[in-house]
Amino acid sequence: VQLQASGGGLVQAGGSLRLSCAASGSIFSINAVAWYRQHPGKQRELIARITGITSSDGSTIYADSVKGRFTISRDNAKNTVYLQMNSLKPEDTAVYYCNQQIRTGIAPTIFSYWGQGTLVTVSS
Repeated sequence: VQLQASGGGLVQAGGSLRLSCAASGSIFSINAVAWYRQHPGKQRELIARITGITSSDGSTIYADSVKGRFTISRDNAKNTVYLQMNSLKPEDTAVYYCNQQIRTGIAPTIFSYWGQGTLVTVSS
């Protein structure tokens, strides 16, 4: 299983970006999906997560720093999770990582997979 993240780039403060993270490979089902970010010299932090198999099936949580500005969503038919980021601020500058909890077969074991990281830079 591989996760391919895309959509990062340079944007001015107040602008918007949408990140995508597509999973491919041997996928039986995808459970929780999430986005994290990492500022230089700091630990990776959770910013948004959907706990259920569908956007309406489980709960969605956001870090206080992005609540009201970022929206996480998923398209199960495409094995893809999105992060819509609006009203971006310079402090949102970071490398963003997607995470998907994936069941790869009939066995109930769930594995955690990470995307390669995509850089978001917000200029003031």
